[in-house]
Amino acid sequence: MQQAGPADDDEDEEMGVKEEEEDGDEEEEDDDGYYMDPRSPAAATVVSTPGGGGGRAGGTPNRRRAREEKERTKMRERQRRAITGRILAGLRQHGNYSLRARADINEVIAALAREAGWVVLPDGTTFPSSSSSSAAVAAQVPDVAPRPPERDFAGTPYVPVYVMLPLGVVNGNGEVVDADELVGQLRVLKAAGVDGVMVDCWWGNVEAHRPQEYNWTGYRRLFQMIRELKLKLQVVMSFHECGGNVGDDISIPLPHWVIEIGRSNPDIYFTDRAGRRNTECLSWGIDKERVLQGRTAVEVYFDFMRSFRVEFDEYFEDGIISEIEIGLGACGELRYPSYPAKHGWKYPGIGEFQCYDRYLQKSLRKAAEARGHTIWARGPDNAGHYNSEPNLTGFFCDGGDYDSYYGRFFLSWYSQTLVDHADRVLMLARLAFEGSNIAVKVSGVHWWYKTASHAAELTAGFYNPCNRDGYAPIAAVLKKYDAALNFTCVELRTMDQHEVYPEAFADPEGLVWQVLNAAWDAGIQVASENALPCYDRDGFNKILENAKPLNDPDGRHLFGFTYLRLSNVLFERPNFFEFERFVKRMHGEAVLDLQV
Repeated sequence: MQQAGPADDDEDEEMGVKEEEEDGDEEEEDDDGYYMDPRSPAAATVVSTPGGGGGRAGGTPNRRRAREEKERTKMRERQRRAITGRILAGLRQHGNYSLRARADINEVIAALAREAGWVVLPDGTTFPSSSSSSAAVAAQVPDVAPRPPERDFAGTPYVPVYVMLPLGVVNGNGEVVDADELVGQLRVLKAAGVDGVMVDCWWGNVEAHRPQEYNWTGYRRLFQMIRELKLKLQVVMSFHECGGNVGDDISIPLPHWVIEIGRSNPDIYFTDRAGRRNTECLSWGIDKERVLQGRTAVEVYFDFMRSFRVEFDEYFEDGIISEIEIGLGACGELRYPSYPAKHGWKYPGIGEFQCYDRYLQKSLRKAAEARGHTIWARGPDNAGHYNSEPNLTGFFCDGGDYDSYYGRFFLSWYSQTLVDHADRVLMLARLAFEGSNIAVKVSGVHWWYKTASHAAELTAGFYNPCNRDGYAPIAAVLKKYDAALNFTCVELRTMDQHEVYPEAFADPEGLVWQVLNAAWDAGIQVASENALPCYDRDGFNKILENAKPLNDPDGRHLFGFTYLRLSNVLFERPNFFEFERFVKRMHGEAVLDLQV
């Protein structure tokens, strides 16, 4: 934090003088330039002369008293502002308060209230934090049914908590959207103990118009705001479009010049069996094809990452940027876009294979020829449609073709294509971000997990039927490049899914346990995030249980958690109370309203 000194005091005092001068401009003056209060007795002494001019009768003493009173008022105001300036300087210098040089009294009061353990929301709503006495907590939370017992996480390892910023926090014009409101929200998060924020850097915004012309202006301003508040940064290299998926509230397409290429060559996109193109991200079939104005897809990704690393070098050197997450597919996750809402998919549909562009078809033919079975150079013709159930298809049903010789060949090729894509991009990411932490997000496709084929996982590229571990190969490639695994859906409970969608045979808890152990067995770090908005204590408790497994003989735990997502709903009083309580427990701190 910038230390205060005489310059800060001078600045505050100068501000006071300027404001006084501005105030003085609004005061009413008499003809000689003296202030005259229209309600004062002196005002009544002004008379009109026959010539229409203003005359005065005995007004000199009154004018003198008014002028003297004005000077005394100015002096009192200067003294008051000088005191305020010294208070601000002292708080900045000795109290480690994040106060700007021209902070107003509201900001000072808010800072002091937070120091005393209160929560001050951006709109000024103030209430005791979760670390207050149990009596105060009870006063803040309405009567509810008794809660189930909770684990006491006091004294457990510190797990950092980050918060995802809105998807469109930087717009296409390179501007930070609602910057003042955002700063207020970030101050509240900082006061609640949040360690940092996650930001999507959208390829479609930064390299929008021409190849290798990057506009980082908005992100530079945003990062400066975050640095001034002493928060850390997780940055996502988002090589996919925004819009059309769950939680997408804005639209950010791929770069315009890429879209132009796609108009003449739509095979750069993933394609389903019916020939429908998915423009959300580029097909992995062009990773090594020079179809992007002379560059391959992985070269385009590398150039983007290298530009970012050079542009924000100081943030890496200062440790402000704590991690770079590499977008590797749909939604920035390592998966095929197998369940796109734009093509009519609805939960809990099994999705469809996405390998029918000519580049992936060429790869499939090559693999079939190498195996000696050219007839296998095709996708399954009995795998159903986006919203099918597994047992109603010939491929995914129990004993279906997924486990035949052909089925095992196809699924091995399909999933290996995913792993190979991760290998190629991570190799270049490690070059671009040498010495920095990198991570990959893997989606939690938990529906149909309790069936033999795990159909929804298979179409997404995770070859994880009941007789095979589909996540060990992914963990291995991440280990190769010292990349962390960021997994979703850690807030979901299997029983809740069965109550709402019993037909989905979902098991998020079983999936999370499998993936975390695959990563830990490979010796890589694991982070997580919630898949859906979470504001309730039960959801937060489930995250805590996954973050710090009970009685783990090796003491393994998550190395970070990112909360989805910053919104006005989060700052509603009961929601923020639970969130702040959750942050404290993730940090291993005690809370006094524990249900034991």
